[in-house]
Amino acid sequence: MTILASFLAGACSPVPSTPTPLPASPMPLPLNTATTIPTDLPLVTPAPPALVPDFSHIAMIIFENREFEAVIGSPKLPYFNLYASTFALLTQYHAVAHSSLPNYLALIAGDTFNASDDCALPNCSINAASLPDLIEASGRTWKTYQDDMPAPCYTGSTVRYRQVHNPFIFFEPIRLDEARCLEHIVPLTQMDEDIEAGRLPNYFFITPDVCYSAKECELELVDGWMKAQLEKIYVALEAQGGPFLIILIWDEGTSHASCCGLPERAGGRVATILISPQVKSAFQDSTPYSHYSILKTIAEAWGLPKLGHAADEATNLITAPWK
Repeated sequence: MTILASFLAGACSPVPSTPTPLPASPMPLPLNTATTIPTDLPLVTPAPPALVPDFSHIAMIIFENREFEAVIGSPKLPYFNLYASTFALLTQYHAVAHSSLPNYLALIAGDTFNASDDCALPNCSINAASLPDLIEASGRTWKTYQDDMPAPCYTGSTVRYRQVHNPFIFFEPIRLDEARCLEHIVPLTQMDEDIEAGRLPNYFFITPDVCYSAKECELELVDGWMKAQLEKIYVALEAQGGPFLIILIWDEGTSHASCCGLPERAGGRVATILISPQVKSAFQDSTPYSHYSILKTIAEAWGLPKLGHAADEATNLITAPWK
């Protein structure tokens, strides 16, 4: 007879007429028994939620010289505005200065280093730490993809590629280390190769050329270029897995609007969009932010030291948009 058959046969047996007596109640345990629950155990409280998600990848695309009102609601930027209404729009985000270079430097090093757009290598060479140093020390990877850059680690300018729109090349610890520079400061064409190979770095910073950045061309061209880049980046990051963030940002506006610890005359209010599965849908955040807030938020996400003004109390951390 099988085990299942034996079980079924037992289940059909007649119920005995005399019930089996219940066991006697157990004796109560003495108060000093080893099983007495101590009353001085520390309270176990759940860990507070992270202020910023631990993104596997963070990408930035930076555009040129438009105030917030010239971007948001513009019929010339339909895709930019579609992303703004679909993901998270920072409505009180400010550039730190005029003109371009100090804003680019602020985004990756937390300071302007008294730079201006008249700066050029070697006169504006900077011997200081920057975000790439911290990223590498944490075991993560990085690159900047520079549109129309003639060759990796190129230190000049051309008709469409401008040195002042590439902040990484100004930092001596990167530029003067030839192997490091050649590996990390590369033309935008290398991004397609990295996408094909499934090796987009953890952090990457994309600078369009002077046409597609909106510095010298119409906004319709900028919008079309951005859409093409963003679509392939989004798909690639989804395929590589893990939470990710894409930041669309403008380097400066046309006013001197200021906020949150910046000088009284700063770089204007600019449109900044956070694109990620980790942001609240159709969300608008009116917290005052600056370029230093982006750097502070990246540092918070990855547990990195906060450089320069990213460590200032007046520099607000971006927390509201995350789910």
